Formats: sequence, structure tokens, C-alpha cells
Amino acid sequence: MENWDDIRIFLAVARQGGLTSAATSLGINHSTVARRLSGLEKRLRTKLVIRTPNGAMLTSAGQQFFAHAGRIERETLAAEQHVYSADGTVSGKVRLATREAFGAWLVCPRINLLKRRHPDLKLDLISEARNISLLKRDADITVSLHYPSQRRVIVQKLTDYRLGLFASHDYLREYGPIHAVEDLKDRDVIWYVDEFVDMDEQRYMQRIIANSRQSFCSTNILAQYAAMASGMGVGIIPVYHASQDPTLVRVLPDDVEEMRTYWLSVHPEAQNLPNVRAVIDFLGEVVREKKNLF
Repeated sequence: MENWDDIRIFLAVARQGGLTSAATSLGINHSTVARRLSGLEKRLRTKLVIRTPNGAMLTSAGQQFFAHAGRIERETLAAEQHVYSADGTVSGKVRLATREAFGAWLVCPRINLLKRRHPDLKLDLISEARNISLLKRDADITVSLHYPSQRRVIVQKLTDYRLGLFASHDYLREYGPIHAVEDLKDRDVIWYVDEFVDMDEQRYMQRIIANSRQSFCSTNILAQYAAMASGMGVGIIPVYHASQDPTLVRVLPDDVEEMRTYWLSVHPEAQNLPNVRAVIDFLGEVVREKKNLF
């Protein structure tokens, strides 16, 4: 039986397509990955990975071992969770990949609830769900804005939510109220950096701001929100968060609103693990608490 840590490293290399990216995903250095992989190959007396300038490719033997290693991983994780849950304790680490707004404004404010309920459970939050693959085990759970295209993952609708136009009281006092969509052409609008808008979900209100002055742009919605709250301009953010900020006021609520959906996805082999189930239940509870704002 091979060392589980070496198998885990091999799986990361195979899934990430390179030693450097595998090292990053595991939180260890590149030389450790290379050394452990070489040791595994030496013990198996076969080449598993071919290293190229563009990454790493599995040999025929590597592909066969990958299937074997995946079964070992599943059995190991299931065994660990069985032991942890035998006395009712939920433990281990769960990696959750979300959109920035969902993570910062919904998960983090209630994270202490999860901590008190399961003190031995560790949650890793990745505020980027677009390039995360559940099948490659980049994460255990994802919350995304689009229905996942990956097959063999379990998907459920978490909640619909609204996007609206907001500005600070200070901004509206200084520049005057906004009575119609046409007024936006003379206003400072906070938006995404156009070159990095690569999702339809970020193009929802392009028509509204097409002729406006985009005085501040950011790929980060938290930065957009901070600029908006400081009085820099008008911005489009989730109503569930902005409506709770007394420094902001909703602008043109009857004319500017878009409905979006958060989709929760989980790997089918992970959905019933006690630690993953605990996080899914926690997310459902957080959403239910905010249902009047969605």
C-alpha cells in the first residue's frame, strides 16, 4: 500500500496539470511535490508523469494509477469521515468556492455560527468560482452565478436575488437626484473593467450604463461597493447587501432591477460526507435568514 500523502500529491499533479499548480493547491513548495512524486515513481518502478514546458502529462501507467488513486482517495475520505462522525463530531476541512459578494456578504458575517456548531470543522473560502473544478477536487462545494456545465456534479438552486442601482446620500446631495435612466449619461457610474467582463452575468446592465461616465472600474465588486459608499458614483450591486447600508439609497427601483440566481454544486461522492453536509446545511440556513432581502 502506497503512502497516502504521496498519492494525494500525485492526484493534485494529475488534476492541476503541473507540479507548480499542484504545489499551490496543496499549500506546499514545488520541490516537495517533485521529490515525493519521484519517490512514488521509484517505488512503483514506472514513470507516471512526463514533465513538459507546458505542464505535466500522465503516461499510460499514470492514467491507470490515477483511476486506482481516485478509489483510494474516496475510501480514505469516507473512512475518515466515518470515524469522525461516529460520536456525532463533524471534523476535517471543507473548501468552498463562491462569488465574492456571496462569500463576503452572506457567508462571512455568519461564519461564527458554523464555528460554534462544529468547532473541529475548518472552512476554506475561495472567492472565485469561475475556474474551479469539482471533478478535479479544486473545491468540495461551489456557489456560482450560472448553472454548472460540468457533468456528474450535484446541483441545486440556492436562491434568486436582485441587483439594483445604488448611490450614497452624499453623492445624490452633491450632484442631485436621478429621475430617469437617461439621467445616468451625465453621472459617474462604477462598473467592471470591460476587458475582464467575460461572463454574461456581468453584462446584465451594460445597456443602462453604455453612455455614462465610468469614472471608476474594478474587477472586484467589494471595491465597487467601497467606492460607491464613499460617494464616488452610482453602482449596481446586490439588493440584499446594499439595502442594509444606511449610507446608500436605491436609485430608480422601478426601472433598474435584474434577477440572478446562486447555484450550489457538490461532487456526488462528497455530498453525503458529514463535514460537507454540515457546510451545505449552513449555507441553506444563511440564505433562509435573508429570504426577505432576496
